[in-house]
Amino acid sequence: MTQSVRPRLLVAGGAIAIASAVGIGRFIYTPILPAMIQGLPLTESEAGLIASANYIGYLMAALAATSPRMPGGQRAWMLTSLALSVVTTGLIFTAQSLVTLLLLRFVGGAASAFVFLLTAVIVMERLISVRREDLAGMHFVGIGIGISASALVAWGIDSLGGDWRMMWLVGGVVSLAGFLAVAVTVPAGSTPGYPTAPTTRSIRPLGIWPLVAAYALFGFGYVITATFIVAIVRESPDLRPIEPFIWLVVGLAAIPSIAFWSGLSRRYGVLRVFAAACIVEAIGVVLSVAFQSATAMFLAAASLGGTFVGITALGLTAAHKLTLGDPRRAVALMTAAFGLGQAVGPAAAGYGFDLTGSFFIPSLTAAAALCIAAAIAGRLSLRA
Repeated sequence: MTQSVRPRLLVAGGAIAIASAVGIGRFIYTPILPAMIQGLPLTESEAGLIASANYIGYLMAALAATSPRMPGGQRAWMLTSLALSVVTTGLIFTAQSLVTLLLLRFVGGAASAFVFLLTAVIVMERLISVRREDLAGMHFVGIGIGISASALVAWGIDSLGGDWRMMWLVGGVVSLAGFLAVAVTVPAGSTPGYPTAPTTRSIRPLGIWPLVAAYALFGFGYVITATFIVAIVRESPDLRPIEPFIWLVVGLAAIPSIAFWSGLSRRYGVLRVFAAACIVEAIGVVLSVAFQSATAMFLAAASLGGTFVGITALGLTAAHKLTLGDPRRAVALMTAAFGLGQAVGPAAAGYGFDLTGSFFIPSLTAAAALCIAAAIAGRLSLRA
């Protein structure tokens, strides 16, 4: 079936899948959050708990995906998970309690993890089968596209006088359109297997575990700002006029970031560039809470969007390079570590806000985690 692969169409389909399940299904919570805090109402700790429920679901699904055997085809699993993401996103408009929100976000997080993992594997395998590895990773632009779409949905509904429930419903409709597009652009077909290798050597032990630790720290380091940056802006009367644009800047900055950081990695090495991107992101995290100015917030938004998708792709690329045989277990292990870090971050930040009245200390902790991740990756790059 490899003769039927159309590489650019496949990449487009992968990008739409990730835009729907991750860019919208996971990240639309950020621009809607301020309206939810006021409309329900929610405390920051409850808001953080809802975000963490989504990431715990993501973590659990990533752990499940480490299984060497999954009944049924990868495409069927991906489409089913994408459909579940669509449903859980749209159904939040019916939520009447914190428990319901937690449940829907947990299931949605699990669905987004399966879509992310399986899309990455399907696209990579099929591109390899037609010798178009040069397009590998390009489907990650879907994260930025989905984030931009989620910002426009929240802004558009708010400008029309709609509430947070309508924002979720429209987000679900947009995701449904994405599902239909993916069903057409990612056709069924077989993919080549990986060379058989002894189970104990499927992952090189000296390389992968420090990388896994760095990836977990990255997950913790990015997610506090990614969850609360719009809420931080709304808290300041001086910054409130720029609220509709902050999340859009994150999404727009994310779109070219894959090409930018991938280009640097080909020249300087994947893990060195991973480390550099973590430092840039740490600076942005500090800017988001250290200076109450529009310039600082736009720089923080641009550095967040311009790095976290690139770091995600670089980490998975490094995992592929440190893996012998089928890379799915390594990718799932990395995603699980990432999920653990991002599951802890929002809940810790929400409770930190309730205790201190700001996100300053949680954000500085996140920046420190990013710096440690950079140090680990920098050292690993010397021997990888």
